[in-house]
Amino acid sequence: MQNQNDERVAPIKLAVGMGIVGTVGAFGVESQLDPITIVFWRCVFGTAFMLAWCFLFRLLPDKSLSFKKLGLSAVAGTCLVLSWVAFFAGIEMTSIATATIVMHVQPFFVIVLGVLFLKETMTRDQFVWLSVAFAGLILASGIKVSEGAADETWILGVGITIFGALCYAGTAVVGKKLNTQRPEITALCQNAVGILIFAPFVQLSQVIAPASWGWLLGIGVIHSGLAWVIIYSAYPKVSIPLIAILSFVYPLVAISIDWAIYGHHLGLAQGSGMIVIALSTLGVRLGWPILPTSIFQRGVTHRVEIGPMGSGKGDV
Repeated sequence: MQNQNDERVAPIKLAVGMGIVGTVGAFGVESQLDPITIVFWRCVFGTAFMLAWCFLFRLLPDKSLSFKKLGLSAVAGTCLVLSWVAFFAGIEMTSIATATIVMHVQPFFVIVLGVLFLKETMTRDQFVWLSVAFAGLILASGIKVSEGAADETWILGVGITIFGALCYAGTAVVGKKLNTQRPEITALCQNAVGILIFAPFVQLSQVIAPASWGWLLGIGVIHSGLAWVIIYSAYPKVSIPLIAILSFVYPLVAISIDWAIYGHHLGLAQGSGMIVIALSTLGVRLGWPILPTSIFQRGVTHRVEIGPMGSGKGDV
């Protein structure tokens, strides 16, 4: 009976977790700070939260930790925090909605990196979905045109966000080798790495307004801690198709906030692009067939776990 209740509650928990993550862009905007400062303090507060969580549930000390796992965690963490910086920088140059949509092409980068570095097999279906997704990306990017010339800031913002999606894909691919390590420990390591990376670039003497501290604390504790715990506690009890569908709660919340609070409306092209990317992502995650045979036949096919946002299947 308890298991049945858990299975009914799990999708609700996952949707709530994704909805919480969808507010991260607004927290970054409201903090009124630069992307590196935001991510540094996100890592500080996220590390503190995950450290407390791991000690509370007796996950530390972890005797299974090795130098190899720590090294892989450091590489994955580096990619992850770079993707965070790129995401917030993309928001500054474009909008919350645009940056969020563009970041959601990361599952396709995971496929490409898997083929290049893990000898994964890309099927023709995946190749077609990949092509369709990037066509959707062109529409969703919402390049502004003024007097016949593209807005350079907007183009740069889209480019930086694409780089962020690529970095996130790197986190997922490296994280595949950490599948035996508890995700809480991996998240703790990744946040700690972010502190080390960005500490030299942050002015610790910078005067930060009290209100900004509240937004930073929220990003660290809520988005790098609480939401992450909620999402991962729900994953084992939710089917893959439902995970794929509920993952789009995140961009829908982000787009709604961008419209309701900041007045950024999606145009017809951007909305169409979002739908194309969503359908392509579902096609890949759920294995919707288009063509019968594989395009690459080297090595053994392995499944790369592609989640909404995070180390393999976490959050942004």
